[in-house]
Amino acid sequence: MALWIFREEGCLGPKVYSEVPDGGWGWIVAVAFFLVEVFTYGAIKSFGIFLKDLVCEFNETNSRVSWIISICVFVMTFTAPLSTVLSNRFGFQPVVILGGFLISLGTISTAFTSYISQIYITIGIVAGLGYCLTFLPTVTILSQYFSKRRSLVTAIASTGESFAIFAFAPAFTALKTHVGWRHTMVVLGILQGTIVLCGLLLRPLIIKPKTTTESFTQPLKSRKQEIINSLPDSELRGSLSSGDSGVQSLEEPEQGLQKEGQQKEMEPLQMPQSQQDQSPEEPGKSKLLDLTVLKEGNFVCYAAFGLFATLGFFAPQLYVVELSVSMGTKRDKAAYMLSIMAVAEIFGRLSIGWILSWRRIRKIFVLLGCVMLMCVVLVLFTVVDGFWGLAVCCVLYGFLLGNIASTHIPMLAEDDVVGIKKMPLAVGVYVCIQSFAGLAGPPLGGVLVDITQNYSSAFYSCAAGMGLGALFLGLVRPAKTGYLCTKKCLSPCQDIPVVDHVSEDKVMPEEFLEVDILPNRQ
Repeated sequence: MALWIFREEGCLGPKVYSEVPDGGWGWIVAVAFFLVEVFTYGAIKSFGIFLKDLVCEFNETNSRVSWIISICVFVMTFTAPLSTVLSNRFGFQPVVILGGFLISLGTISTAFTSYISQIYITIGIVAGLGYCLTFLPTVTILSQYFSKRRSLVTAIASTGESFAIFAFAPAFTALKTHVGWRHTMVVLGILQGTIVLCGLLLRPLIIKPKTTTESFTQPLKSRKQEIINSLPDSELRGSLSSGDSGVQSLEEPEQGLQKEGQQKEMEPLQMPQSQQDQSPEEPGKSKLLDLTVLKEGNFVCYAAFGLFATLGFFAPQLYVVELSVSMGTKRDKAAYMLSIMAVAEIFGRLSIGWILSWRRIRKIFVLLGCVMLMCVVLVLFTVVDGFWGLAVCCVLYGFLLGNIASTHIPMLAEDDVVGIKKMPLAVGVYVCIQSFAGLAGPPLGGVLVDITQNYSSAFYSCAAGMGLGALFLGLVRPAKTGYLCTKKCLSPCQDIPVVDHVSEDKVMPEEFLEVDILPNRQ
């Protein structure tokens, strides 16, 4: 029964389209991604409501308790290549189902722990690995179901984590007062089991293009007719009577193209369940993990952008409340800063999706503008004074954070970076590189605050990281087009446009045509 469900004729087997549907079953996948956002990033960002309970329960410091989330985020991002390997080998559905099971198991097991080190394992390692196996495959297959609407749909679906912050924080806080934090963890773990159902809905996409032999032979027929019309009658008769005439030679590759076209009709393109890149040296061997993207200068620049820009994502959420208090704002009012950020982030995610859905726009330049503005806003946090000044900065930061957070991973599918075909292989490497900034970002900000005794220093460090990220992001397009390459290394990194043409071994050489059809000048 289970095997029938996932087979092609099963109810959750692959979906076959003649082209990228830009809808269809993709809308179901978008809903699944929304729920995955709710129970992954939404749960991670809402974990702070348990910190005070854990400090009191285990008699630990805030620093040791906060390492739970640091370990979880690091494991989630560092093991991204593993998610890529498993998805390419087994498909998206079983990997996400396994991830949902690990998340639920890790969260429920936390309710039975006796030491803080045990939570490092249950939430940090077990649930962290589950988050990795769940999030990346879902966002990857969602990008494959959409083309023109990809940015808009991804942005809307990614608002799940923002809505989760609003729902989880008051709901679980109220639940803790009645049943305690341990039973609340069990409830959260059961709810996260919904991810297993979401994994079932991630049906693989198969593109079976409708091709005809006419599309292959029509250009060749036109060329043949032009040659015939350009010849005088006497030369045409002589050419046709020759045993190795140009017209006869033109017909042979035409027949070869017909056979090739028929063969291509029999071999549809399958976009993963198990998308495979095959090397020319080993055409029968598929690549589960392709690190050749690290040889592409444009991807290296984009990965460096992700590494440094990630440093700018931590300081506001961690230190904006304390920064507000240090500037004279009452603590109860300062707590509203996080809510302001969350609301602005929702609007940021929706607006950037609408903007990037415009046809005549280069998306990577829009992302670059958002990153540069984010750098300026991080500096403004240290300049403004009073509640309303910080509130305006929180609105701007939340809006820009929504812009960047909802687009930096789907941007890999754009041709300016790696393209949709290489995205399943590149996304794991990209997120893995980001993991080091995710692990080092919060401790780095804390060290600077301890040294300077000023919360503004954490914002300066984040602004510096965001500035370096903008620099590398600005180099992605030049690296793709070959402007950063010398003549010797131009070919591997230059963006050579793909033009449909007939290979030289199948088209008659120009020399042969010239010798055969030019007038005899003897």
